[in-house]
Amino acid sequence: MKVITDEKKIDEILNIGVDDIIEKKHLIDAMKSGRRLNIKFGIDPTMPDLHLGHSVPLRKLRAFQDLGHLAVLIIGDATAMVGDPSGRSETRKILSRAEVKKNMKNYLAQAKKILDIKNAKVVYNSKWLNNDMVTILELSKAGTIQQILHRSDFKKRIENNQDITLLETLYPLLQGYDSVMVKADLEIGGTDQKFNLLTGRRVQRYFKMPEQDILTLPLLEGTDGVKKMSKSYGNYIGLYEKPEIMYGKTMSLPDSLIVKYFNLCTSVSNEEISEIKIGMELGKLNPKEAKMRLAFEIVKVYHGEKKAKEAEENFVKTFQKREMPEVVEEIEGEGLMTPILLRAKLFDSHSEVRRLFEAGAITDLTDNKKLSSSEAVIKGHTYKIGKHKFIKIK
Repeated sequence: MKVITDEKKIDEILNIGVDDIIEKKHLIDAMKSGRRLNIKFGIDPTMPDLHLGHSVPLRKLRAFQDLGHLAVLIIGDATAMVGDPSGRSETRKILSRAEVKKNMKNYLAQAKKILDIKNAKVVYNSKWLNNDMVTILELSKAGTIQQILHRSDFKKRIENNQDITLLETLYPLLQGYDSVMVKADLEIGGTDQKFNLLTGRRVQRYFKMPEQDILTLPLLEGTDGVKKMSKSYGNYIGLYEKPEIMYGKTMSLPDSLIVKYFNLCTSVSNEEISEIKIGMELGKLNPKEAKMRLAFEIVKVYHGEKKAKEAEENFVKTFQKREMPEVVEEIEGEGLMTPILLRAKLFDSHSEVRRLFEAGAITDLTDNKKLSSSEAVIKGHTYKIGKHKFIKIK
């Protein structure tokens, strides 16, 4: 495939939805040269589902692919068993080989919704990290204790007297070795990955290779509007979700995230996104209308325009029939619904709430399903309680 060197397209890919680029001039010159670059992005299969948070770097990887560069997708089946400490306040649960294998079963089918998998290079880092102690020992020389402990998340854990395992300190070096093995010219990652990406440059330098450039992307907050999107936080919108659930979850987003999601998760033009932003700021565009457009565009990316239209019609019909108010009471809480309702003084006794559950009268409107008494609520989701009460968990 011929590499496209059009300056306008290069400018768009390096500026739209980008947080930072390390060695930007070097990257621009490389892209203008017409040389096909190896663009690396890695995912550790710590969970079975990809979500919109993963879609941000995958969409950027696809944009480079569309310019003729080689998309290198690394499935971290070896590093998943180590656990990336980035942004973590405690040690991750160590996964078994069987758990990792199960998690990554449908990864390519999900990634294919964004990437041109047939023309991408897909590699599993167990190929060079499993059963090779010589490589691990040699790799350990590429980093220093001072460098590893300099990372902010480790500093916080030391200050809080929390453990840091030796295994965790190896993680950035293992990720960096991936860059050596695939001869990465550029690595893409979220802002929380910056330390790991820089370590990749150090490891390449140790192995006497040209150092990769780095492109970081903003992290996508989940449906709660606060934490980074993650299945473990229950605030995710999965790429495999049914259209109506994907649409409903998008509608549960805080208004403050509408423009960010348009920029990072859709193909709507910059000009139109600016019009939407200004319209909401001037009060000429209702945020609910903007969010419906956003939900439509997101569903369209993963399920097509027809399914997006059906999801929109289902949402309108469902919410209009239920006569959901424009303003829904927000209640803080986590865990089971019963104590949350009692603590908020919406009901006086356990028996009242139990009767509602028995009648199937408590519904998760975001996921469009009945809630059982044993299921935990999900932050950011809207619930209908009985015939007339609506609450949103914050």
